[in-house]
Amino acid sequence: MKPGISAEDLYRLKFVSDPQVSPDGEKVAYTVKRINKDKNYESHLYICTLSSGATVQWTRGSHNDTSPRWSPDGKLLSFVSDRSGKNQIWLISAEGGEAEQLTSSEGGASSPVWSPDGKSLLAAITVKKKTDGENRLRPLEVTELQYKADGRGMLKDEYSQLFLIDRETRNETQLTSGPNDHFGAEWSPDGDKIAFSKSRTNEDTVSYASDLVIQQLGGEEKIVSHGTGAFTDPVWSADGEYLAYFGQTFEHGSATLGNLHAVHLDSGVTVCLTKNFDEHAGDAVIGDMHYGHPAPKAAWSKDRKGLYFIATLNGNSSLHYATLEGEVSQITKQDCHLYGCAVDSENDYAIFAASSPVIPGDLFYASLSNSAEEVRLTDVNSEVLSEIDLSHPEEFRFTNDEGNSVQSWLLKPPRFEEVKKYPLVLEIHGGPHGMYGNTFFHELQMLAASGYVVLYSNPRGSYGYGQQFVKGCMGDYGGGDYRDLMAAVDYVLAHYDFVDMEQLVVTGGSYGGFMTNWIIGRTSRFKAAVTQRSISNWLSFYGVSDIGFYFTKWEIGYHLFEDPEKLWQHSPLRLSNRMDTPLLILHGEEDYRCPIEQAEQLFIALKQQDKKVKFVRFPKADHNLSRNGDPGLRVARLQFIVSWFDQQLEELENKGGAILENAAADRV
Repeated sequence: MKPGISAEDLYRLKFVSDPQVSPDGEKVAYTVKRINKDKNYESHLYICTLSSGATVQWTRGSHNDTSPRWSPDGKLLSFVSDRSGKNQIWLISAEGGEAEQLTSSEGGASSPVWSPDGKSLLAAITVKKKTDGENRLRPLEVTELQYKADGRGMLKDEYSQLFLIDRETRNETQLTSGPNDHFGAEWSPDGDKIAFSKSRTNEDTVSYASDLVIQQLGGEEKIVSHGTGAFTDPVWSADGEYLAYFGQTFEHGSATLGNLHAVHLDSGVTVCLTKNFDEHAGDAVIGDMHYGHPAPKAAWSKDRKGLYFIATLNGNSSLHYATLEGEVSQITKQDCHLYGCAVDSENDYAIFAASSPVIPGDLFYASLSNSAEEVRLTDVNSEVLSEIDLSHPEEFRFTNDEGNSVQSWLLKPPRFEEVKKYPLVLEIHGGPHGMYGNTFFHELQMLAASGYVVLYSNPRGSYGYGQQFVKGCMGDYGGGDYRDLMAAVDYVLAHYDFVDMEQLVVTGGSYGGFMTNWIIGRTSRFKAAVTQRSISNWLSFYGVSDIGFYFTKWEIGYHLFEDPEKLWQHSPLRLSNRMDTPLLILHGEEDYRCPIEQAEQLFIALKQQDKKVKFVRFPKADHNLSRNGDPGLRVARLQFIVSWFDQQLEELENKGGAILENAAADRV
């Protein structure tokens, strides 16, 4: 009998991403990432010949090789590698051989983009402000709202600038400047201009606001996006007439759906291709294996009358097509998480990277004109998956108190027996505007393998079900979203008699951590809880989070100085005197998104009231510990969760047994 998946199996799993089709349409380059137990993460380049299916590993070693990009003639691949100690751009022949280092920038280089003639590349290079005593400890002078960022730490006058790299001479020419990050660059078809996104990091705005800019190479810049928002991933039509891009204007704050736009460059007229789509243009599926994969840009059709793009809806992300007139259709039909894609419109196919609940991530072929033609190209985890038993989720839906259908899933233990009773763990996603879906989620599989039935659901506030649904929790944290989650639990207890209603536990991270805190402050039906990287106090979150100064108003409705009582009413810390559920608090020391003081406040409040609580602090870990953190800490975190649930339920069972024995003795 095969075992279920374990925490340590993280070290054995592989993940495929970033497919790139060669100019002749005959090959696809891609990356395969794995977790090296001793040396953190590593990834390598692979090339698959589509006609034969033959796959060759192109790079090796204990380093990270990412972002493969074909030269226009198909003879070279550029890629990003840390093999020299810092991320730089390298070149390697498409026929094989040794790689050559192209850049040697002090700040590192990334995001290579070939010029149409193949003689140069664009690269994003981090430029630091020169100071005296560079290596000496010095004060950080803060004058802006945005002075820190999760995963980056304190922002010290370092910005990503675009450089032109001559392939032959290796000369580097800086094309952009100023206190802004520049990213997502794309050449015009004639090679005379570039389009890119330019952040607004030094303005009184949100941390990811950006403009879309066209620059005459090395010359004048022109903003082509309209209004304040996030405008990214420009892509030119082959005739240079249009520039398409993703964008949103924060109309509904962080709950605003992403849209696909196209601007006619001569007239300046911009159209939103997904205006009537009412779903998110982009990938919003949540998982713990896919963090950091590059989001693919939209791709123009062969006739230049529309674009292919990824969209999120109903538990899936899929390839869609939008015409310039705003008609949207779905191309791929699998129930899956499609997170990477390369479109070859000339040859009528796409290569996409996708995951399902039992596939961590592989490549697939899809015809653009025949939706029935989808073929799997890789199976990178065949060996490890042949040795373990994974669970297949069962989907169900229920109608909430507003008449909306709430999509949910139940994951049973691998060796499930209908006659047994099982404990149930309610998992709550972060965001809150993310979406659980048909993707591989190691943590959920591991909990099921540990003997738990796992319930995960998309309450109001989740992407995938239209604009009204995704903004449904704003200003109402702990209201309708709480009722949706409790309704999901009630539905399971009413329809599945193998769940033990006396053995319910709950966990979640970020917003899911907030909701875990809120739940145990509102009900005692859960016998154990684990809160991860959570929010407990909106009053202090406003000033300590790297996004608190705008996210608080977006989500709760007010700034601290506008209505502090409203913030306090939505703070789980206020309910600490009602929290009788044994609670494990997990938090990263360097989390700037939900800073660790949120956990500290909750721990002290509970401990002083003699509640059952334990606090685990993860060193050098930021908000994304569960997705890209230190491998050893990731495994330890999973072990803490399972052991806490097991311990609390065992103590409850022993206590119940002792009560029965005492009652029997009293009767005698």
